[in-house]
Amino acid sequence: MAIEDKIKELLEKRIEARMGGGEKRIASQHAKGKLTARERLDLLLDEGSFEEFDMFVSHRCIDFGLENEAYLSDGVVTGYGTIDGRLVYVFSQDFTVFGGSLSEMYAAKICKIMDMAMKAGAPVIGLNDSGGARIQEGVKSLGGYAEIFQRNILASGVIPQISGIFGPCAGGAVYSPAITDFILMTKDTSYMFVTGPKVVKSVTNEDVTTEELGGASIHNAKSGVSHFACEDDEEQIMIMRKLLSYMPQNNLEDPPRMDCEDPIDRLEDGLNDIIPEHPNKPYDVKDVIHAIVDYGEFLEVQRNFAPNMIVGFARFDGQSVGLVANQPSYLAGVLDISASRKAARFIRFCDAFNIPIVTLVDVPGFLPGTAQEYGGIIIHGAKLLYAYGEATVPKVTVILRKAYGGAYDVMGSKHLRGDINYAWPTAEIAVMGPRGAIEVLYSRELSKKDAEARAQFIGMMEEEYRNKFATPYVAAKYGYIDDVIEPRNSRFRIIRALRSLSTKRDSLPMKKHGNIPL
Repeated sequence: MAIEDKIKELLEKRIEARMGGGEKRIASQHAKGKLTARERLDLLLDEGSFEEFDMFVSHRCIDFGLENEAYLSDGVVTGYGTIDGRLVYVFSQDFTVFGGSLSEMYAAKICKIMDMAMKAGAPVIGLNDSGGARIQEGVKSLGGYAEIFQRNILASGVIPQISGIFGPCAGGAVYSPAITDFILMTKDTSYMFVTGPKVVKSVTNEDVTTEELGGASIHNAKSGVSHFACEDDEEQIMIMRKLLSYMPQNNLEDPPRMDCEDPIDRLEDGLNDIIPEHPNKPYDVKDVIHAIVDYGEFLEVQRNFAPNMIVGFARFDGQSVGLVANQPSYLAGVLDISASRKAARFIRFCDAFNIPIVTLVDVPGFLPGTAQEYGGIIIHGAKLLYAYGEATVPKVTVILRKAYGGAYDVMGSKHLRGDINYAWPTAEIAVMGPRGAIEVLYSRELSKKDAEARAQFIGMMEEEYRNKFATPYVAAKYGYIDDVIEPRNSRFRIIRALRSLSTKRDSLPMKKHGNIPL
């Protein structure tokens, strides 16, 4: 065969591979409002940067008629490229080929780029759109999943791992994204569950739709499995690119630093009046966040899950930070099971990848009740204090208003190796709120009074208690607060604190790993 014919054959095979399952199936994908595997990569990666591997791989199954049906690439597109000029390794599942089902060779392709990512110290991004294991391949398919899981585990905390769910992700397929750092889902077109609606119906007799069981809204608001709910494929990919901009390439690097023209000494006069005079009146802590970060830009993570806790990424003077804040406008910012889990995992991600943590505190305590106690609030609350106490990155905490009881301790306190801890003059730091404290301290005396006299006495003593104990100056007297700062000056003080901590070195005792209360 002449060289021209060989080159022609190569080009024809490339065209064949790029067509996936063929024009009809591509049209079906588009009709569902979904992009194809390769179209998603074109949007995700810098133009012209994608280098594909294993385009000519196909399955090796000779059972159930598959010996007569094979496609180049075998249902997953793999390789590497760049995002904003930074190296990333990618795989994109192709639903047009056998419904994106995973085979032995398909898994081998994914494992190859994950191994390469670990060697290169670069993030892995997986674009998931798969019906699950390829049944015809049996245990080989199951083994393929386990090979991927093992690599997810080894890569955890070493390189960032991001999972995009663009279609079905069911059965064993869900556990790879679950191990990764962030999961993004598309509304109406993506779903995740261990067992589908039919199995649920047969086992529990529950009637439930695919969307109700594992849609984007469910996993973003109820389960907390997903971190972002996106309107369409394009928005999901845009958020992926944005998310990656806050992260380093691996755990040995610092996050990329951006040029910043937002003045570091910008005063926000509105912050001096943002805390309501009445201690139980809510305000939106996101107004504080937008006021103090660079250009007011804040990428919130898990916005719809446990909204009493806010977490996300921002920058101070061009430096990436992870922000953790109680939200007084939802359940008064109380700590519950979901809020504790949400913040703990976010803090551990930031710590793993050298991203400083800034904490804004306004917390009345832990949520009481049998539902919380039976659900294990003790264990889940312990996750949050464990995450803060374990973290060795720079930690800057600002107490805005309430910091009561054990919730004061677990929200980035000085006692859990907080580096620089500030308080606004409005801060109330105490074992409990004034009313509760009075009822405990004067319980015997109160029991002898009628309702009117009781209320009058509590009112009088409440103010005395607040002035004596629920102020930032008591904590400052013992060095638990480094300074009481003017609210409008918070941006400048946080940036100065972060600068001073840029050379911080902290370490943990030698051990294989801790036993975090799971």
